[in-house]
Amino acid sequence: MVITFFALPKAFQGRFEVIQRNAITSWTRVSPRPEIILFGNEDGTAEIARQFGLRHGPEVRRSEYGTPLVNDLFEKAQDLATCSTLCYVNADILVLSDFMKAVEQVASWRDRFLMAGRKTNLDLDQPLVFESPDWETRLRVLVAKQGVLGMPFEIDYFVFTRGLYRSIPDFAIGRTRWDNWLIGSARASKAPVVDATAAVTVIHQNHDYSHRPEGKAWIKFGEEAKRNRKIAGSRGRSLNYATHKLTPQGIKWNAGQLYAPVKRFIRRWWVTLVQAMLPTCHRLGIRKERVARLANRVFGTSVKWN
Repeated sequence: MVITFFALPKAFQGRFEVIQRNAITSWTRVSPRPEIILFGNEDGTAEIARQFGLRHGPEVRRSEYGTPLVNDLFEKAQDLATCSTLCYVNADILVLSDFMKAVEQVASWRDRFLMAGRKTNLDLDQPLVFESPDWETRLRVLVAKQGVLGMPFEIDYFVFTRGLYRSIPDFAIGRTRWDNWLIGSARASKAPVVDATAAVTVIHQNHDYSHRPEGKAWIKFGEEAKRNRKIAGSRGRSLNYATHKLTPQGIKWNAGQLYAPVKRFIRRWWVTLVQAMLPTCHRLGIRKERVARLANRVFGTSVKWN
């Protein structure tokens, strides 16, 4: 056993039961099999842990809105894990056989690091047949046909060495910017940050936001999201700021990090310009929502346009 996975699943209800069972089963299929800790007491978590022979961690401290806090989750995971390398992963993420190969390659390269990568978004609304010997091959074919690569600021897994994170602020999990803070914090600590996108396929199973009665708007732009952005401040970074990239040819220095601040400045300037143009678009009969979606896709942003 070389790594400890830890996650905080949502309640195993409706589509989330299918999605999370798919994800957790995929974790158990990688070789060597990792230690897996499921945290929290949402409906079904303890039962799934028993069914799969996984560890069940304690309840995680929550905000006044009932949202688990990132710092308590990471502290508990680092205290409970039996491995020196850990991986936080969202409970809707499928991993494949290339994942552990990448972890072992980076871990043998440095004794202190952060590895992360972009996800591929995929509509997958049924249980995977893991008993089939070609389940991964068939899934990769589906990804090649229908998958959509996520943005560099959308990060759903973090592989890191124990002790890298001991002073995380009170971020609400799933409420934006905390993942970008983890990248910036690793950079600030002089730990190498490896972008494994080119060597690792991780699959995000698309879903709605029915688990929150307030919906997607609250998750992205509500009070907890505003607080997360304030806490992150200027520390937040995307994968464009990775110091290295893991490629099929090995670990390479990331020259793109030199241009990332310039791209960030240009993106902010264009966002401001488009924001100013929206009233004119509306008067011309151009739907503001369409312009907003296009701008967010082009600029790699998640701005709530007025």
